[in-house]
Amino acid sequence: MKKTIKVVAAIIENENNEILCALRSPDMSIPNQWEFPGGKVEEGETLFEAIEREIQEELSCTVKAVDEFDENTHEYEKVIVNLIGIKCKLVEGTPVAREHSKLVYLKKENLNSLVWAPADVPIVENLIKK
Repeated sequence: MKKTIKVVAAIIENENNEILCALRSPDMSIPNQWEFPGGKVEEGETLFEAIEREIQEELSCTVKAVDEFDENTHEYEKVIVNLIGIKCKLVEGTPVAREHSKLVYLKKENLNSLVWAPADVPIVENLIKK
Protein backbone atom coordinates (compact mmCIF):
# COMPACT_ATOMS: atom_id res chain seq x y z
CA MET A 1 0.00 0.00 0.00
CA LYS A 2 1.17 3.50 -0.78
CA LYS A 3 2.01 5.76 2.08
CA THR A 4 0.03 9.00 2.43
CA ILE A 5 2.06 12.02 3.44
CA LYS A 6 0.62 15.27 4.70
CA VAL A 7 2.29 18.25 3.07
CA VAL A 8 1.77 21.94 3.68
CA ALA A 9 2.27 24.52 0.93
CA ALA A 10 2.66 28.25 1.53
CA ILE A 11 0.67 30.75 -0.47
CA ILE A 12 2.70 33.92 0.11
CA GLU A 13 1.33 37.09 -1.43
CA ASN A 14 3.39 40.27 -1.70
CA GLU A 15 2.20 43.87 -1.54
CA ASN A 16 1.53 43.86 -5.32
CA ASN A 17 -0.91 40.94 -4.94
CA GLU A 18 1.57 38.57 -6.55
CA ILE A 19 2.07 35.03 -5.33
CA LEU A 20 5.40 33.36 -4.64
CA CYS A 21 6.11 30.38 -6.92
CA ALA A 22 9.08 28.04 -6.49
CA LEU A 23 10.73 25.95 -9.20
CA ARG A 24 11.75 22.46 -8.06
CA SER A 25 15.43 21.83 -8.71
CA PRO A 26 16.68 19.04 -11.00
CA ASP A 27 17.68 16.91 -7.96
CA MET A 28 14.21 16.98 -6.35
CA SER A 29 11.45 14.50 -7.07
CA ILE A 30 9.13 15.95 -9.75
CA PRO A 31 12.07 18.04 -11.03
CA ASN A 32 11.69 21.33 -12.92
CA GLN A 33 8.04 21.82 -12.08
CA TRP A 34 6.64 24.72 -10.08
CA GLU A 35 5.12 24.46 -6.64
CA PHE A 36 4.16 26.45 -3.61
CA PRO A 37 7.06 26.12 -1.15
CA GLY A 38 6.53 23.98 1.94
CA GLY A 39 7.01 20.41 3.03
CA LYS A 40 5.99 17.50 5.20
CA VAL A 41 4.16 17.93 8.46
CA GLU A 42 6.23 16.29 11.21
CA GLU A 43 4.82 14.16 14.02
CA GLY A 44 3.08 16.31 16.63
CA GLU A 45 3.16 19.53 14.60
CA THR A 46 0.13 21.62 13.72
CA LEU A 47 -0.27 22.63 10.07
CA PHE A 48 0.62 26.22 10.95
CA GLU A 49 3.76 25.20 12.88
CA ALA A 50 4.83 22.98 9.99
CA ILE A 51 4.52 25.66 7.32
CA GLU A 52 6.29 28.28 9.42
CA ARG A 53 9.19 25.88 10.08
CA GLU A 54 9.43 24.66 6.48
CA ILE A 55 9.56 28.19 5.05
CA GLN A 56 12.25 29.17 7.53
CA GLU A 57 14.29 26.11 6.43
CA GLU A 58 13.64 26.34 2.68
CA LEU A 59 13.52 30.08 2.07
CA SER A 60 15.42 31.57 5.04
CA CYS A 61 12.63 33.98 5.90
CA THR A 62 9.85 34.13 8.48
CA VAL A 63 6.18 33.79 7.65
CA LYS A 64 3.09 33.73 9.79
CA ALA A 65 0.39 31.24 8.81
CA VAL A 66 -2.93 33.05 8.47
CA ASP A 67 -5.53 30.77 7.00
CA GLU A 68 -6.09 27.31 5.52
CA PHE A 69 -6.93 27.93 1.88
CA ASP A 70 -7.38 24.66 0.09
CA GLU A 71 -6.74 20.95 0.40
CA ASN A 72 -6.49 18.12 -2.09
CA THR A 73 -5.01 14.66 -2.43
CA HIS A 74 -2.90 13.56 -5.36
CA GLU A 75 -1.63 10.08 -6.04
CA TYR A 76 1.92 10.00 -7.38
CA GLU A 77 3.74 6.88 -8.56
CA LYS A 78 5.19 5.99 -5.16
CA VAL A 79 3.26 8.04 -2.64
CA ILE A 80 -0.07 9.77 -2.00
CA VAL A 81 0.23 13.44 -1.12
CA ASN A 82 -2.40 15.20 0.94
CA LEU A 83 -1.54 18.82 0.15
CA ILE A 84 -2.85 21.69 2.26
CA GLY A 85 -2.38 25.20 0.92
CA ILE A 86 -1.97 27.77 3.67
CA LYS A 87 -2.09 31.51 3.19
CA CYS A 88 0.94 33.04 4.85
CA LYS A 89 2.15 36.52 5.48
CA LEU A 90 5.84 37.38 5.14
CA VAL A 91 6.89 38.90 8.45
CA GLU A 92 10.66 39.01 8.23
CA GLY A 93 13.37 38.65 5.60
CA THR A 94 13.19 38.02 1.87
CA PRO A 95 12.62 34.53 0.45
CA VAL A 96 15.85 32.94 -0.81
CA ALA A 97 15.90 29.84 -3.05
CA ARG A 98 18.04 27.47 -0.99
CA GLU A 99 16.59 24.20 -2.31
CA HIS A 100 14.70 25.43 -5.35
CA SER A 101 16.16 26.48 -8.71
CA LYS A 102 14.26 29.72 -8.79
CA LEU A 103 11.61 31.82 -7.06
CA VAL A 104 9.26 34.21 -8.84
CA TYR A 105 6.28 36.34 -7.87
CA LEU A 106 3.39 36.18 -10.32
CA LYS A 107 -0.05 37.78 -10.52
CA LYS A 108 -2.83 35.24 -9.95
CA GLU A 109 -4.04 35.46 -13.53
CA ASN A 110 -0.55 34.52 -14.79
CA LEU A 111 -0.06 31.46 -12.59
CA ASN A 112 -1.25 29.24 -15.43
CA SER A 113 1.77 30.18 -17.51
CA LEU A 114 3.95 27.85 -15.40
CA VAL A 115 4.10 24.04 -15.41
CA TRP A 116 2.93 23.10 -11.90
CA ALA A 117 3.52 19.88 -9.98
CA PRO A 118 0.25 17.88 -10.22
CA ALA A 119 -0.70 18.20 -6.53
CA ASP A 120 -0.38 22.01 -6.72
CA VAL A 121 -2.64 22.42 -9.77
CA PRO A 122 -6.00 22.49 -7.90
CA ILE A 123 -4.65 25.21 -5.58
CA VAL A 124 -3.53 27.25 -8.59
CA GLU A 125 -6.97 26.87 -10.17
CA ASN A 126 -8.70 27.99 -6.97
CA LEU A 127 -6.42 30.99 -6.59
CA ILE A 128 -7.21 32.11 -10.13
CA LYS A 129 -10.97 31.75 -9.50
CA LYS A 130 -11.03 33.68 -6.22
